[in-house]
Amino acid sequence: MNDALRLKVCDLLHENAKLSPETIARMLGEKPDVIAKTIEELEQEKVILRYSAVVNWEKLPVNQVTAVIDVKVLPQREVGFDAIARKIYRFDEVKSVALMSGGYDLQVTVVGRDLREVSRFVSEKLATLENVTSTATHFLLKTYKSDGVIYDDTDGERRLMITP
Repeated sequence: MNDALRLKVCDLLHENAKLSPETIARMLGEKPDVIAKTIEELEQEKVILRYSAVVNWEKLPVNQVTAVIDVKVLPQREVGFDAIARKIYRFDEVKSVALMSGGYDLQVTVVGRDLREVSRFVSEKLATLENVTSTATHFLLKTYKSDGVIYDDTDGERRLMITP
């Protein structure tokens, strides 16, 4: 398998999941059946986990709150942080869990209908888990850029002036 081709296909699909194998083949100078087979293999190998859109939820009439929670945990013998991370990511409210370096161990992103729902999740489900020693909850107020996409670029392409 051509690793360079796999990387290029992944990069293109990450930028735009709507690209067809035919379009990708034209962009890379490959045959569409080679690209289709590459994509199928990447999906089977769980390199490509799913296809999604970047959505600006602030422009839709939905009530939801996003919180990023810093979690300190006691790692467990022989499984480290993996076992507690598994427990956390199984909650429906949890959108992502990542092991971090620095002042806390796990970064947990949670979405709820309102502040109370997120607070209830933290106090009743997350903080009460065995090996969780502390949490710090940060509520997302506004998104300016996510996954390389600028959400509200009202200035267009205007750049800041550089002065000596």
